[in-house]
Parts: sequence; C-alpha cells; structure tokens
Amino acid sequence: MHKRIAVLASGGGSNLQSILQHFATLGEERPGDVVLVASDRGAAGALERGRAAGVTAVAMDKALRTSGLLSLLQEHAIDLVVLAGYLRFVPAEVTRAFRGRMVNIHPALLPAFGGEGMYGHHVHEAVIARGARVTGATVHFVDEVYDHGPIIAQWPVPVFPHDTAAALAQRVLEVEHALYPRVVQHVASGDISLGDDGRVVGGEGRVAPSRFALSDTPGATVEGIRAILG
Repeated sequence: MHKRIAVLASGGGSNLQSILQHFATLGEERPGDVVLVASDRGAAGALERGRAAGVTAVAMDKALRTSGLLSLLQEHAIDLVVLAGYLRFVPAEVTRAFRGRMVNIHPALLPAFGGEGMYGHHVHEAVIARGARVTGATVHFVDEVYDHGPIIAQWPVPVFPHDTAAALAQRVLEVEHALYPRVVQHVASGDISLGDDGRVVGGEGRVAPSRFALSDTPGATVEGIRAILG
C-alpha cells in the first residue's frame, strides 16, 4: 500500500525537491507519495515546490502548527511525516501519535551539534569553532526532544582546515540530498522501522544493516551513498 507522506519545511525545500525527484524515478515501485507540504512560513520556497509538483501546500499559522497540527495530518490521512528543514518544535501529541512514523534530517553527526537552536548556519559555525575534523548528516526518528530520537542513518563529511560555514553547509547539503530520499524510501516501504524497544530495525525484524550506519570509508561521497543505499 502506498504511504501518504507529509513534508514539513520552513525554508526553500531543497530536501523536499530531492525526495520528490527520487520517488519519481522509482515509478510504480515507489512506496508512497508526498500528498501534503506544510510550512510555518507563508513565503517558504517549499510551498512553491509543493504546488509546482501538484501537492497540497498549506501555510500554517501558530494555531495550526501547534494545537491544530495533529488534526491537519489526520485530515489528510498521513502515514509518514518527514521533517525537512522544519524549525518549529513538533507538539508532543503529534510525535506520540506518529511514533516510528516521523523522521528528521540534521546537518551534523548527532548527538554532536544538536538540540534547540542548532540549525542551519549555527550548526556549521559551531562545528568549525569546535575544531571538528568531520561532520555530516543524520537521519533519525523523531521523539519529544530536539534532535534526540533513534538514529537511522548517518553519513560523514570532512571538515577542511580553511572551511567557511557556507562552504561546509553546501557539502553537507549535497549529502543530505543523496541520503534523505533513500532513507525515506526505506522507512515508507517498511524496510526500516522503529521497534517496540526503541531500536531501529530492518523489515525482517533485525537491527538495521550496516549500509544504513555511519560509513567508515574516508572521504565518503554522494556517489558512495547512492551506490550503497541504492
């Protein structure tokens, strides 16, 4: 059964676009469809991208994104919620209702450089200021705490000696665009899920295979992600 997917985004929607494009390449083999795009910002580019793809796009006011969010998702019969650069805290009633059915991507290797206020350029500036030699992208299930839920997948990105936050952000974003659509695909298909014990498991009831874990290959690339995740 095709899953009905909602994407929540606050910005330009480049991760949304990567998901739409990836699922389009899957044709009839795709495990779901994005049927709703919602944003806390009326001028968000993500809404325009959604409309351009023929997807229902909703600009949420404060009431809708707080007390009304669960009802919005239920009205659209959503099966899976994808946070793609969504900067608002998701109400606990929503994360509880969508336990194991809500994912987020963070532009660092959690649990490092995560938490409230750590988003966008703030993350990359903190990585450089700390002197970290590697950063990356993390996809995780969402719980009631910022950037805290069980980790599904990570991919490293090297930090170069003379990196700026902008340069680092661009390299991490390229990895996000390769990693996130494939993880969303596997979660939507049921190949990856959240067990009752809070552990990420594969579709056969085993711990998620190593291809979804942090790569130990130096200088991991976007091409490497595509080769491993398929």
